[in-house]
Amino acid sequence: MPTKVEQFIKPFLKENLPDVRPGDTIKVYQKIKETSPKAKGKKGESERTQVFEGVVIARKHGKGISSTITVRKVIGGIGVERIFPLHLPTIEKIEIVSRGKVRRAKLYYLREKVGKKARLKKKPASTKTSVGKEKE
Repeated sequence: MPTKVEQFIKPFLKENLPDVRPGDTIKVYQKIKETSPKAKGKKGESERTQVFEGVVIARKHGKGISSTITVRKVIGGIGVERIFPLHLPTIEKIEIVSRGKVRRAKLYYLREKVGKKARLKKKPASTKTSVGKEKE
């Protein structure tokens, strides 16, 4: 029997999340509300989608409502990291661009690496055939 806390949290959990692991290069689509200073009397709020693409260097707090991922990218030679709660309502979708071959759960060592040394090896694409079709 689920507890009261689990019953309260259940409607806020997202179900269509991809399996995000450390080493993955992902795109996080997040809704941003903007207010325009020109519209003084009107409601000058508009909504747009902002994309943050980078490498997942950590996943924390399990699979519950408090689970987070840390995404890192380099902009103009400066490293930028953002921590995204996975079940945040403003996150529209998470798209996996590529998978990296890593042997650690936390990739904090990438913070000190620069340029070519900061790259991760790519995991080979899976060679599984689709479920409904058989090879002849």
